[in-house]
Amino acid sequence: MQPAPPGQGQSGSRRGARADALPARLHVPASLAAGLRALLRQLWLQLRQGFALEAERRRPFLWLPIAMGVGILLYFAADREPALWAPLLGLTLSAALAFALRLRRFAAMACLASAAAFAGFAAGVWRTADIAAPMLERPRIGKLSGFVESVEARDKGARLVLLVTEIANVPADQRPKRVRVNIRQGSVAPGDHIVATARLLPPPGPARAGGYDFGRDAFFRGIGAVGSISGKIALAPAPHPMPTRLAIDVMIDRARNALTKRIAEVGGGQGGAVAAALVTGKRGLITEATNNDLRAAGIYHIVSISGLHMVLAAGTIFWLVRALLVLSQTVALHWPVKKIAAAAAMLGATAYCIFSGGDVATERSLIMTLVMLGAILVDRAALSMRNLALAAMIVLLREPEALLGPSFQMSFGAVAALIAFAERWEGRSRTEPPRVLPWPLGAVGTAALGILVTTMLATAATAPFGAYHFQTFNPFGLLGNAMALPFVSLFVMPAAVFGVLAYPFGLDWPAWALMGLASDVVLKVAHWVAAIDHSTVTVAAFGSGVLACFAMALLWLTLWTTAWRWLAALPLIFGVAIAGKPERPEILIERDGSGMAVRGSDGRLAIAGKPSRFVLQQWLAADGDSRSPDDPSLRAGIACDRLACVAQTADKRTVSYTRERLAIIEDCQRADLVVTAIPWGGTCKARLVERMTLSRDGATSLYRTASGWSSHIAEQSDSERPWSRRRERRLTEPGTRSTNQSVTVQPAPAADSEAEADTERLQ
Repeated sequence: MQPAPPGQGQSGSRRGARADALPARLHVPASLAAGLRALLRQLWLQLRQGFALEAERRRPFLWLPIAMGVGILLYFAADREPALWAPLLGLTLSAALAFALRLRRFAAMACLASAAAFAGFAAGVWRTADIAAPMLERPRIGKLSGFVESVEARDKGARLVLLVTEIANVPADQRPKRVRVNIRQGSVAPGDHIVATARLLPPPGPARAGGYDFGRDAFFRGIGAVGSISGKIALAPAPHPMPTRLAIDVMIDRARNALTKRIAEVGGGQGGAVAAALVTGKRGLITEATNNDLRAAGIYHIVSISGLHMVLAAGTIFWLVRALLVLSQTVALHWPVKKIAAAAAMLGATAYCIFSGGDVATERSLIMTLVMLGAILVDRAALSMRNLALAAMIVLLREPEALLGPSFQMSFGAVAALIAFAERWEGRSRTEPPRVLPWPLGAVGTAALGILVTTMLATAATAPFGAYHFQTFNPFGLLGNAMALPFVSLFVMPAAVFGVLAYPFGLDWPAWALMGLASDVVLKVAHWVAAIDHSTVTVAAFGSGVLACFAMALLWLTLWTTAWRWLAALPLIFGVAIAGKPERPEILIERDGSGMAVRGSDGRLAIAGKPSRFVLQQWLAADGDSRSPDDPSLRAGIACDRLACVAQTADKRTVSYTRERLAIIEDCQRADLVVTAIPWGGTCKARLVERMTLSRDGATSLYRTASGWSSHIAEQSDSERPWSRRRERRLTEPGTRSTNQSVTVQPAPAADSEAEADTERLQ
């Protein structure tokens, strides 16, 4: 036996003494440790067996669109426009590796996921390059001429989309391809070539840091400027013939306008306006009060032609064609009646999409519907997760930007939840046959339970996305949908199909009248639900990380079928924990400096200056504040005079909003923060946010820190993306006004705010 080295015995005895001195609660019995190891080993074994079963059921395929979405998010996270060859090279290498490693399951899956991510990234690069067009650099007032692409009638005036032929003082290479303008008076028709004086603005950036980016949305819609037309609109000879694609679009839009007018007149009132929107997609005749009621009742989705309408229209055509064909015994026995009906429904759904304007959401719904009906043609189950995954991949490859919008997230989330429930229910029915109640209780009970369950599932699946994008939650949406959807499904949409078929024969009046009556019932339900206290709950905005947690929880729960799905509780709990304590900014500053909001000692925002109504609504909603922009309490705690407004934060810091140059000099000496819409190049002891800074950074949010404030800006100065808002020319450039001259600052123009407020965000 070797003797211990010097000091080792003493050291060992000291370690033993320290171990003996530890509290007894830190000792883990050997039997308990062995039990924990056995439990973990058993859990790991079950997870491996569960994944093997998932692979056997081919469920990992469903994660390919998720990987594609990750690639798209990485594309939009880039600070400059990437090259196309890089993701294509990555796609090629990943696909080759997946083929080479096809016998090694996990390695091949990883390579396929990587290939899908590169495909999503490449799709983003390709889509941006394909749709890229100049965007207006700065506000302009002058002559505008162009072809009228579409006309949407409104309560006051109309909204036009113009294919631009000329903008005064704008070179051809910097001229936007399309502009969207509002008119208060005058009458024009699609296809007209008009000339008028217009005030045009670049598509505005986010109203707050991290908020909805109208500029990016406008870029992918091909719109390079927004504004309004004032004065007389004149018809003028076109400088070149109308493009063929435009001629087709004009013909469709004229037909849509004629049918919209017909339905609205026969249906009458707001019921007729809603009925017209359901058929033609023209929503301009729906008043804001009606829109608010529909939102509060959780049924605003019925006026946006998307998945519900496409399924109901295609389903009605499918049922009608199939019912007519089976009337003949010969046809029923010898013809593939179901496939013929599916083909007819596919044609009808495509025609519905084209006639309703082919909006982004409608096209996504059409793709989903065609995939589902196409499965019938190849003798596959129409409603399955694989079909949903295929539809998602087609949509993402065609329109990668859709991933960032609420329509894609809410529609695919709701359908995934419904299909997952149907799969669970079908599997349970095989082992436990459902109890059958006597007729008619069985039929009525089944229909009522189906509406209740599907509405609950869809509401739960879409609530996180609605809260993220709109900062609202409608707790009585379940009630509104349960009461309104039967009228939409049983009366409104079938009447719409029959009305469209009877319209060429002039026999459509009964269908539109029925649609108007049923829509009136839906609006009465919406108004009744909206009148309930707290029908709309405003929730504080949370970050994209929280949304990612909620989305992962939904995907994990719906895409797996074994015990793996219960791991969805981890991201769900984490997301709820973070969302429950949102970080609210101390100061909010509008992008043009026309106003700001300061958080007072009571924890609520107070307003200085004159921010636009739309921006103020966005600020309050993001803060979880249900006050109206007209609430007098928004001005409480702000001391104003002719020169400036002064407020104090909860930690007694002084904030000044100045309107004159003399006030800037004075407040720079005594305030902690000075905000002004005036360009200022002088020295300032306080933290200064002035016009040129805002022109560079856009809307700015300031958060409290120990040493001052940290800022979050809406537009990164180093970002060079095609949809980034072009910076206003610096006032010190040659030929521009000096910073020492007086500058008159006005609040955001009505056209700017209206362009944002009316943007079709919920598609």
